[in-house]
Amino acid sequence: MASTHAWDNLTHEMREEMHDLTHFATVDAAHQGRVALWATFTVLPILWGLDMITGLVTESATWEATIATWTNDLLPGDAADAVMWVGAITLVIGLLVAALPQLGGDILGIWFALLAVNLFSIDQMEFLGLGMLALAACCFAMARMMRGDHRREV
Repeated sequence: MASTHAWDNLTHEMREEMHDLTHFATVDAAHQGRVALWATFTVLPILWGLDMITGLVTESATWEATIATWTNDLLPGDAADAVMWVGAITLVIGLLVAALPQLGGDILGIWFALLAVNLFSIDQMEFLGLGMLALAACCFAMARMMRGDHRREV
């Protein structure tokens, strides 16, 4: 019996991606690339967001140095609060990529592009901005590839 509930479609897609990840060697090379990008852009923002919130790996002062003055002025509180906001948003977007890679990939790409604009406005952070733009391009590519790889049971 086919279900039309959005939640059923979401859980089916996540089960399918997790199955492909656990049976990575048995899927074709193009699908392996899509699954590898999905896993990367799920784990990367979740870990990055958690670190920004908790400071377990990177010191808070290091993260605060990546917040431009104009960005800090846009967000409530001081630079430490801005880091928390950016970390929380990044974490939520990572969870969105896990659940809905077609939509989450585009949103993560936009988020990385916005972070790149922030980094370009800080002295000697341009190289990180270029890296963010590269990640954004990869996110957009992943989202497009995931749309083409949509397999649904009827």
